[in-house]
Amino acid sequence: MKYELICLDIDGTLLDDEKRLLPEVKEKVRQAAEKGMKIVLGSARMPAGVESIAKELGLECIMICDAGAYILKGEECIASRHLSAASMREVYEEYAERYGLNMWIFRDRDWYITGMDDHIAREIQIIGYDPQTVDAKETADRWEKEQTGPSKLLFAAEPEQIRQIQGEIRAKLSLGTWPDIDVACSSDIFLEIFPKGVDKGSALLEICRGLKIPAEKAIAFGDSEMDIPMIETAGLGVAMGNAAESLKKKADFVTITNNEAGVAYALDNLIQI
Repeated sequence: MKYELICLDIDGTLLDDEKRLLPEVKEKVRQAAEKGMKIVLGSARMPAGVESIAKELGLECIMICDAGAYILKGEECIASRHLSAASMREVYEEYAERYGLNMWIFRDRDWYITGMDDHIAREIQIIGYDPQTVDAKETADRWEKEQTGPSKLLFAAEPEQIRQIQGEIRAKLSLGTWPDIDVACSSDIFLEIFPKGVDKGSALLEICRGLKIPAEKAIAFGDSEMDIPMIETAGLGVAMGNAAESLKKKADFVTITNNEAGVAYALDNLIQI
C-alpha cells in the first residue's frame, strides 16, 4: 500500500531519552515529507512543546497537542475541546489537595500550575515555556462563568502514586462520576486527564478526513498507552521497542527503541524511505 501520512508521537518515539531528535530520524522524516507524505506530530505536549519539534524538523506539520484536545495546522487552530470547569475543580480537590500534588492545567495555548516542583521545573527546561501559577478553584470559578474549561489536566508523581490515582479515577468513571473526562498515562510518572471522547486516535481520524486521506493510508508511531487509539486508527501501527507492552500487543510492527533511531529503522524497513 502507498501510505500518505505519518503520525508521530514525540517523547519516547520521535525523540530519544535525552529529548534529542537524532540526525537519522530527522533525515528519514524529511525524506518522507519530500516524497509527499503529510507529517503529523501527535503528542500530549502543549502547543509550544510540539511547535518547537516541528521547527527543529524544519517541516510544516499538523500538530495534535494536549493529547488531541487542541489541533493546529500551522498557526491555525482547527479543533479545540475542553472539559468542564466543575470537573477540574472536583479533580483538584480530590487529588491535588488530598495527595499534596501540584496540578498542571492546560487551556488552548496556555499552561497554568498550582505550585512549583521538580517535575515542573524539568518540563519548563524541556519545552522552554514558563507557566503561570494560579489558584485552581478561583480559575475554575472564572471559567465556569465564562462557560469554558481546560483542554487537559496533568499530575506528575512517582509511578506507584500515579497508578493509585489512575485506578481511583477509573473507578469513579465506571460509576458515572465526571462523564466529561477520560484518563491515561503518557509515562509512568505522568497522568493525563482530558475530555471524554478525545484522544490521539480521534484527532488522527479528524485530520485524515480533513485531508481526504483514508485512515488506512496513515502510519502511526507511539510508545505509551495514550498512543493506543492512534495506533489502532492508522492503517499501519508501529510500536517502539521501548513501548509499553499494552501498546506492543496492538501494533502491527515493533521497531527498535527510540534511542536506536527506531522511527528511521521502521521507515527504512516498512516503506523503504
